[in-house]
Amino acid sequence: MAAALPIGRDPRVRMSRAQRRDEVLAAAQDVFVSQGFHAAAMDDIAERAGVSKPVLYQHFPSKLDLYLALLERSSELLLAAVQDALLSTSDNKLRVTATIAAYFDFVDRENSGFRLLFENDLSNEAAVSERLDRVNGQCAALIAEVIAEDTGLSDDASLLIAAGLTGLAQTSARHWLREGGPLPKDAAAEIMAGLSWRGISGFPLTN
Repeated sequence: MAAALPIGRDPRVRMSRAQRRDEVLAAAQDVFVSQGFHAAAMDDIAERAGVSKPVLYQHFPSKLDLYLALLERSSELLLAAVQDALLSTSDNKLRVTATIAAYFDFVDRENSGFRLLFENDLSNEAAVSERLDRVNGQCAALIAEVIAEDTGLSDDASLLIAAGLTGLAQTSARHWLREGGPLPKDAAAEIMAGLSWRGISGFPLTN
């Protein structure tokens, strides 16, 4: 039985390998987010992507390889969002607000990859935990660079504060979403930004 075509695909258009890979990743994210890694089946992913299993395995030799590719893509999206927030203004209070909002926006995306990063069922898998630690460390490092530059604190102290800020942003955003968004997203992000700013603004500027 031939694999079903994804909705909207024109069967007359031949896809490039890169386009096919992107379509497989999109289908896999749907399946992993809704079912989790262990319950997800490669058969389901192939069917949703509209490809045969041999074609699926040409792109990704295993389910873990596919999951790691998605994890990498979600990590890049989060890292880019944090970087954009930090570069969006030179006002440090607004920087804090933008960075906290970036986490809330990230978890609020439809079918968001945040579940792959923060609520996955593979935390004991070494390759997964390494990637999770890496993206958390990269986000904290971006924030720490700004803190160190503006406050004159040591690199270690700046990184510790940055890790605390990213942990606060991530945890509060996940709580907000899990509770069904009882507060408007912008209001919730503003509350957490205010809490963060009251703490970090106590360190004097060096310039």
